[in-house]
Amino acid sequence: MDPKAVHGFVGNKLSFSEVTPRDGIRMAAEMAPEDVVAIIGASGLRGRGGAGFPTGKKWEFARGQEGSPKYIICNADEGEPGTFKDRLILTDFPELVFAGMAIAGRAVGAEFGILYLRAEYGWLREHLDAALERCRVANTLGNNILGASDFSFDISIRMGSGAYVCGEETALLESLEGRRGDARNRIPFPVQAGYLGKPTVVNNVETLAWVPCIMVKGPSWFAAMGTRKAPGAWLFCVSGDCKRPGIYEYPFGTSLRQILSDVGAENAKAVQVGGASGTCVPPAQFDRTMTPGDLATGGSIIVFGPGQDMFAVAENFQHFFCDESCGQCIPCRLGNQRMLEAIGRMRKDGLTVDGERNVRQLAQTMTVASKCGLGQMSARAFLSILNNFSGELPGHV
Repeated sequence: MDPKAVHGFVGNKLSFSEVTPRDGIRMAAEMAPEDVVAIIGASGLRGRGGAGFPTGKKWEFARGQEGSPKYIICNADEGEPGTFKDRLILTDFPELVFAGMAIAGRAVGAEFGILYLRAEYGWLREHLDAALERCRVANTLGNNILGASDFSFDISIRMGSGAYVCGEETALLESLEGRRGDARNRIPFPVQAGYLGKPTVVNNVETLAWVPCIMVKGPSWFAAMGTRKAPGAWLFCVSGDCKRPGIYEYPFGTSLRQILSDVGAENAKAVQVGGASGTCVPPAQFDRTMTPGDLATGGSIIVFGPGQDMFAVAENFQHFFCDESCGQCIPCRLGNQRMLEAIGRMRKDGLTVDGERNVRQLAQTMTVASKCGLGQMSARAFLSILNNFSGELPGHV
């Protein structure tokens, strides 16, 4: 897929396109910082990077921390397989993301932000630098933003390390500080001691892009798009065996079956939701909904058609995790390698009672003992494939 291609949206229109970033910043400049936090909290906006933590709550925690300076970090290290929505947002709506960062700075008392850009997106750097300069000329970044004497904020861009694990916020912070991208121990959390040991808010690209929209249109507008427990809309990257791949905007609560119908994949054999670290869903579960309480997603939907070998899919994902493990902790470093070997044996010799028991115990150990989300989540795809497609293994009874 061409990295600069423009993808389609449901209804050929994206909610982002209806908002002028400057309007969102102006509204924030005219408000008290605590009121900005309250608006984002009332909207129900959650992180769009996968974890789904309430954005308003994160900002509230950071605002309450003593010490300065404080920092706003935009996590643009989009490395989850099957995910490309942040790339499009940064291509078509960079000023919206920068406005979200500035508003976050206003809310928590930060005057400096960093956009941590995935190394493979280096071709975007010049485009983003030009957008930053336009913002400074328009005084939506810099000192005394839009005439507010107590509102100054600027942004720099730093390139990522080319490692999947740096999508995890504490590994990202390590990389920003010039060290190897290894996950940190928690506690403290980044809002307490993040970049250079100072209070830091780390938000995903899409999360920040929604912020000016919420400021301009109001929290009730955003909340009305989803469900009571899961407000708002989300961008979904659809790829694989479908007629109309691309980026689609849906409100929370939309069924997977509806999405498959829209993209021309009604005959799908399985759908991987949430990237390589997500869940593989069989046809019997296509009526499940895209919500944090049901099918949690980082925005990735990979469709597998009738001819796909699902255990070859599992083996491919496991190769990815073996390559991308930072090696810091044994459950992830060795566990992913042992899982890969187990999948290979199953594909060759079939599934035995002892083999299944051992691999499930290994997956449980990795989930509870790995230091970061890579090891904790890397067995999910394989287990869901094992649960739903074990009949494809040789000699299965």
